[in-house]
Amino acid sequence: MQGSEHRDDRHSTPVEDPRPRLRWRFVGSVMLIAFLVGMMLGRLFDPPPLRIEDVEPWAEGLQLHFNREPQAQAEPVGGALVYRYENAYGRERKGQLNLALGLVNWRVQRDGRDLLLVLVSPRPLAGQWHGAQEDGRWRARLALRPE
Repeated sequence: MQGSEHRDDRHSTPVEDPRPRLRWRFVGSVMLIAFLVGMMLGRLFDPPPLRIEDVEPWAEGLQLHFNREPQAQAEPVGGALVYRYENAYGRERKGQLNLALGLVNWRVQRDGRDLLLVLVSPRPLAGQWHGAQEDGRWRARLALRPE
């Protein structure tokens, strides 16, 4: 820069680079890929949803088969005994048990995202769970007795 004259239209300040800046696009792409891989790994290690596979009568009550260990909440509701399984799947079904305490009607029904096991008897009921894992399934026996 010895003189102030122009030499072949060249100036001391460079012209803007016509190539786009890829830095922010690259960082955004890496963040999106990391998020998607994290979501896939989370789904891979998430336990399967609870599913009632089978319900059978048993000498003292009901025997239920699940795909994994259930977490049931027992609620006495208006003379009936209700077991709630949160975020569970299964077919709706119903039946009747002839036990020493009398006839007991049972029903598996859907309540939003939950499944309910409803037990109705002429006398108030109380239940006791006994669970064990067998053949890759979880078997739960519900022993019923009068309250």
